[in-house]
Amino acid sequence: MTVQEQLSISAPTRGVSPVELYDFRRPTTLAREHTRVLELAFETFARQWGTQLTAKVRVMSQVTCELVSMHNYDEYAASLPATTAMVLCSIEGLAPKAVIQFPTSAALSWVVNMLGGTGGGGVAERKFTQIEHALVRRLMEDALEDLHYSLGSLLGAPMSVDGIQYNSQFAQAAATQDLMIVSIFSIRVGEHTAKATVAVPAEALLPQLGEANPTSTTANAKQLIHDQMAWVPVDVSVQLASARVVPSMILGLKVGDVLPIPHPQHRPLDVAVDGHPLARAAVGANGSRLACVVVNGPAATIEEKTA
Repeated sequence: MTVQEQLSISAPTRGVSPVELYDFRRPTTLAREHTRVLELAFETFARQWGTQLTAKVRVMSQVTCELVSMHNYDEYAASLPATTAMVLCSIEGLAPKAVIQFPTSAALSWVVNMLGGTGGGGVAERKFTQIEHALVRRLMEDALEDLHYSLGSLLGAPMSVDGIQYNSQFAQAAATQDLMIVSIFSIRVGEHTAKATVAVPAEALLPQLGEANPTSTTANAKQLIHDQMAWVPVDVSVQLASARVVPSMILGLKVGDVLPIPHPQHRPLDVAVDGHPLARAAVGANGSRLACVVVNGPAATIEEKTA
C-alpha cells in the first residue's frame, strides 16, 4: 500500500489536500544565499533591460524584478498562457535552452512605437509578421546581451537567440523534469504594463553559486581563533594598585577626605585589560594629552605573578 492509498483510507476525504511526492535527490527550492545572489543579478538585468527598451522603443520604460524561484520545466510551462511569445536561447555546451517569455500583444505595441505609432493597448494576441519578427528578435538579442552581462561569472557560456515560439505547451526548451531558475518581471512601457519571465537552466547557474552552507576544515582551528581574537577591540586602562576598605568607609566619604592608596611612588602603574593587569607603565605625555610608557611587558608581569 502506498502513502497516498493509506492516507485516502484513514483520513476523511473532505478538506484533505492531495499528497505530492518530493524527490530529495533533486530539491526544487533555492538556498537563501543563492536566492539573494540571483535576485541581485536579475535586478541588474531589469535595470539594463528597461534602459534598452527606452532607447529602442523611444518611450519611457521600466522593468522590475518581482520574484526569483526554481521550478522544473513542466511546472514553468504550465504557468504560462497558452498563446505567448517564448524566445528560446541556446547556451553553449548545454542541451536545455533559456527562455525569455512575454505577451505577444506587449511586443506588438513595442513594435508600433518603434515604427512611430502610439502603441495603443488594444493589440490582439497573434503571431508576428516577418518584419515584426525581425524587430522583436533584434530587441531580444540586445536583452540577451544585458542578461549575460548581469549574470556575469554565474554564466560563462555564450548565449544566442535560437527562435521564437508562440505555444507554451509545444515549445520544448528543456525536458519536463529539468530544473529552471525562473524570474518574473513587470514591464512598464508608457502607460501599459505586462508580465514577463526569464527561465535559465539551473545546471548553467548552480555550479557557479557554490555550496549553500560551506564548511571549513578544523585542522587550523587554533590559528583561526588566534587571528580572529587579534582583531577584537578591548578597553585598556592604566591603574593604581587597589586598596581594600570596609563599606562603612565608602559610605562615609565626603569632600576633602584623604583615601590612602597602597601604591609605592617609585612603582609604575598597572596597564590592565578588563581589570586584569598585563603590563606596567610610567606616566608620560603625547603632545597635549597624557600617555603612558610601557616599562614592563605582559610576559614579565605574568612571570612575576607566577613567582
